[in-house]
Amino acid sequence: MLKGRESDMYGFRIVDKLQKINEDIKQNQLKYHRKRVLVSKEFTFDAAHHLHCYEGKCKNLHGHTYKVIFGISGYVDEIGLLIDFGDIKEIWKKQIEVHLDHKYLNETLPPMNTTAENMVVWIYEQMSACLKDYSPQQDAKVEFVRLFETPTSYAEARREWMENE
Repeated sequence: MLKGRESDMYGFRIVDKLQKINEDIKQNQLKYHRKRVLVSKEFTFDAAHHLHCYEGKCKNLHGHTYKVIFGISGYVDEIGLLIDFGDIKEIWKKQIEVHLDHKYLNETLPPMNTTAENMVVWIYEQMSACLKDYSPQQDAKVEFVRLFETPTSYAEARREWMENE
């Protein structure tokens, strides 16, 4: 086992004492600030679709491995947390992904041409509606959703566009 200076040269060390609440840190110190912050989480899903009234390869049935990134802002609670990343995952899994993953999007989404531009607004609306139930006291808001159709091509919906137009 490494000790003293040896551990420092490798950039790690064993913690001598685990910090304890109300002994080493007080409850009122957990919330460090009163600023709005943004957290982000990304997911992938696989789905098939085709485009209507489009003269190109995408008029044919085909599939993608999509990537979606959520940016959620708000204020931290009394322990310094805006929203648990696990809660974002739960919303995604139970409320949104069930309509997308390994689905024929032309069937499972509302009537629309299943373009990335249309889909990203639908995903934004779903997450925004669900957030109200998860963290109302933190004033959590979806700031953006990015939907990558390919590794280099994405559509984005932003809060200022969704709320001001």
